[in-house]
Amino acid sequence: MPIYEYKAFAAGGSTTSGVIDADTPRAARDKLRKDKILVTDLKQIRGRKRKGDIEIKKGGLRELRDKLNSMRTAPSGPKGRDVEILGAFTRQLATLIAAGIPLAEALKALIDQADSRKLETMFREIREDITTGTSLGDSFAKHPYMFTDLYVNMVRAGEATGNIDQVLSRLADFLSSQRALARKVSSAMMYPLLMVCLGVVVVGILMTVVVPKITGMLEDTGQELPLPTKILVGISDLFQNWWWAGCLIIGLVSWLTERYYKTENGRLGIDRLLLRVPILGDMLLKSAVSRFTRTLATLLTSGVAAVQSLEITESVVGNQVIANATKHVRKRILEGTDIASPLRQTGVFPSVVGYMVAVGEQSGELENMLDRIADAYDEELEVVTERVTALLEPIMIISLSVAVGFIVYAIVLPILQVSSI
Repeated sequence: MPIYEYKAFAAGGSTTSGVIDADTPRAARDKLRKDKILVTDLKQIRGRKRKGDIEIKKGGLRELRDKLNSMRTAPSGPKGRDVEILGAFTRQLATLIAAGIPLAEALKALIDQADSRKLETMFREIREDITTGTSLGDSFAKHPYMFTDLYVNMVRAGEATGNIDQVLSRLADFLSSQRALARKVSSAMMYPLLMVCLGVVVVGILMTVVVPKITGMLEDTGQELPLPTKILVGISDLFQNWWWAGCLIIGLVSWLTERYYKTENGRLGIDRLLLRVPILGDMLLKSAVSRFTRTLATLLTSGVAAVQSLEITESVVGNQVIANATKHVRKRILEGTDIASPLRQTGVFPSVVGYMVAVGEQSGELENMLDRIADAYDEELEVVTERVTALLEPIMIISLSVAVGFIVYAIVLPILQVSSI
């Protein structure tokens, strides 16, 4: 069913706009007229094209193919607020389907609740695909900016087993847990980052505004300045005259690092280096192991094959070292081995993970064991994050106090010498 974008006058004379699905433009106008909406502009934005609607220009197929290829290579998955929207959408859809409401009607209910044009259009496109016989998983796959490979494959597995409502509920729980973990880590690191920014601003203002005026007055006295004051004057001149060079160097290093990180060897090298950093490496490892085990457990529980589950998990662990280890495990499984043995052979995962996975495989409860590992590492990550935060707070305060104290000492020292003379 085609989708139309309209502009119209609502009851009372106010203007309105939106999207609507209908078989023909006339049907769209009639549907809106029943809601007391007078259409002033109507254009089709998606759907079946009738003969004569659009003439394909020369080279159009090539442009379309290039566009589709760019969409496939572009990074997929929701970002920012879309993650919360996806979680709420998944939970509502699972509830509606579990209540026995047909899929098309459930999607219609979600269309009515959409709070943005982008979401409303996406839901209408999915509903149109469903009414024309496309599976729900394939419909989701057409919107990679919102639905990841993990999401799509779990939905397809749920459709194949007839447990789509349960799979959607697991997906909602998975998205909620991942979002909660990210919030905990970001909230814990917010205060140290705020202290760093505040310290940079305070020291920058002192060195570029306050210190030059005071040191200039001291130099006018003609006396020999003490060593701490000379050092302070040199640092102040550096801030005043070469701040642009510092910004340029920081920007250049950031740009080169980003370019290098986009290469396969660069990402592997940087991720390996980060894992070796004290405290930070431990946090990153625990986070990656938690994401690995949670994602794998969710996929296996939903009925996705082990090889395919590992392939999807490889792309979401967030660390190239862990991703390469996951690829090694997947290759060994194709050779006929179990999961625990190659997992231990990688030397990347903690030994307790390999042991618990082996116990889960032997007992036939691998999915539950993976969930328990994820829960354990989530708790450990939260504890480590709290400890790091508690350690960083006094370090930041002491560092800022030392910097300000040195500035005050370097300024006061020559004043005291003048007073004594």
